[in-house]
Amino acid sequence: MAGAGVLALSPVLGLATLAGMAMVGAEATTFTVTGLAVFASMFFLGLLLCVPRPRAAWGRWLRALVILGVEAAVVWPVGVATLRPPQPPAPPAPVAGQREWRLPTGSQLAYVRFAPKRVTRPDPVVFLHGGPGVADLAASSAFFRKLTADGYQVYVYDQLGAGRSARLRDPGEYGLTRDVEDLEAIRQTVGADRLNLVGHDYGAQLATAYLAAHPDRVAKAVLASPTGLPPERKPAGEVELAAMFGRDGSPDPRLLAVSTLLRVDPRAAHDFAGDRELDAYLGLVRQGAPHPCPAAAATGSGGYVGLTGRTAPSSLPLSLSEVKAPVLIVKSRCDEQGWTSAMDYRRALPSATLAYLDDDASTGASTGAYASEAYLGVLRAFLSGRPVRAYEGERPPPGYRGPS
Repeated sequence: MAGAGVLALSPVLGLATLAGMAMVGAEATTFTVTGLAVFASMFFLGLLLCVPRPRAAWGRWLRALVILGVEAAVVWPVGVATLRPPQPPAPPAPVAGQREWRLPTGSQLAYVRFAPKRVTRPDPVVFLHGGPGVADLAASSAFFRKLTADGYQVYVYDQLGAGRSARLRDPGEYGLTRDVEDLEAIRQTVGADRLNLVGHDYGAQLATAYLAAHPDRVAKAVLASPTGLPPERKPAGEVELAAMFGRDGSPDPRLLAVSTLLRVDPRAAHDFAGDRELDAYLGLVRQGAPHPCPAAAATGSGGYVGLTGRTAPSSLPLSLSEVKAPVLIVKSRCDEQGWTSAMDYRRALPSATLAYLDDDASTGASTGAYASEAYLGVLRAFLSGRPVRAYEGERPPPGYRGPS
């Protein structure tokens, strides 16, 4: 019994050692090797306790060979998997027309601007992708550039830490506050008095937080498939459970190490596993996530942003009670976020209208892949001031396939 207990505790003690060494400032190589050494030592001790010591000399030799063989068969693959990072994906290729903002906040953000031959709408449209960290600049640009037909300038950008934008060495510096500061810096940089904001998933939460901070700087806001208000996200540093396992469902030692480090020191996690590696992990998590519409696509492109927590002040709903800018909340039959989240937004925003798309436009967090003609029609009508058919019910309509 004692031996089995030590064997079971050996990976826990190894991870605890890794975390402890990281917390005291050890370098990535040092805390990784030390954690593996503790795991290997405790695993060896557990084997010694599990396998009885025979009296015969030949039996003792056989026992030693068995213990060493099992130790090598377990510890060696774990060590290799932990120390050897996977081949990271290539960085995304630039999108046609891609430029870069170097903002006063210190953020460097990739963006694309579209403009009609004659700008007739003074307030540009800015698209805010979801996730956080799930950006698809190419697909989002292809869809939202259509709004130039109505005379709008359109800006589509990757938020800090996602897609083609710059990354931070300390993932703890990402957050909703920084994203709001970046958005205000964007407004000032493009010289707009007000913005029309179109946010999907986390982007809707960002648009709402910006509304609360700068209510006079928003002309209109569209919140498509909004995530929870306040966000019902995991505490900072917690990796989604699915990210800790490989494709075959077995625990991935390297991902377990990343998960542990994110909890105690995000910067140490970044030193251990770089941005591109975490980008790939986020992609695997989203590919494996259940979705009511199997055809919905999600592009994982901001690992440290997407796999660390987001927090919003609990007072955010109260701060929206004085918002006067028109707000449109959009839900579709096939939706990624819960219906109750949309109801929370409608109650918090006195000027909000809910529109329901009774089609199979899916909401993936990047484009909102709400990329249907039905959604485009509702979007264009709302931005131009034309009536939009409102859904007044509190409960989802028949045929709704998203979460409650």
